[in-house]
Amino acid sequence: MSERVTPEDRRRRRRPTKQGTVLSEELIVETALRLIARHGAAALTVRRLGAALGADPSALYRYFRDTDDLLLAVADELIGRTQAGWAPTGEWRADLREIGLRIHASYQAHPQLAMLAAHRTTGRGNEMRAVEAILGVLRSAGFPDAEAVTLYHAFIDQALGLAALEAAAIALPPAARDADLTVWRGRYAELSPETHPHIAATRQLLAADMRHSVYPFALELLLDAMEARLPATPAPAYDNAIDR
Repeated sequence: MSERVTPEDRRRRRRPTKQGTVLSEELIVETALRLIARHGAAALTVRRLGAALGADPSALYRYFRDTDDLLLAVADELIGRTQAGWAPTGEWRADLREIGLRIHASYQAHPQLAMLAAHRTTGRGNEMRAVEAILGVLRSAGFPDAEAVTLYHAFIDQALGLAALEAAAIALPPAARDADLTVWRGRYAELSPETHPHIAATRQLLAADMRHSVYPFALELLLDAMEARLPATPAPAYDNAIDR
């Protein structure tokens, strides 16, 4: 895409596309999200988006500098959906748990986009609101600023890192996913207690556990570690809703 973006007040297309719709940043992002969900990273091209929108591909230059700019907008939309409707309870642990589980569920529901964008920083409104909210939970809980920032880093990297890892597995062809599980039920189950005593002792548990997401458990471990570091002085209740 071009490096030139039409100013916002001049972006609106005067005539409908071939499909009778008027282009907007929101429509382009929604269409891109749908295409990525169906076809993966290969769908994020000007030509394919133009065809889906019934518009000349060059019209997308009015909204986005290039495909990376569009990707960041799509990633930011997913962040917004993840946090839509969330409101704080004033109990920091419950609030962080809810935010983390929302992030994880949303990225699992959009595995193709998770693989593309979980490691990116959008610098856009939805991301900024999410960062503000999480830091607000931590600071209001009583964590000093330096520690709140480090804990935010650990919290969000755990959520996004595991989401991306699990998204990659979800996005595999069904035959490949089944083959991976078969390794746990077959190859690992056949290992001798003489050579691999710990695997042999837990092989049935391994085969069952590897079928499920470990994120909820990992999140509780992180929250336990945070709570152990919490200063003794309680913090006042806060109002830090993301969606206003």
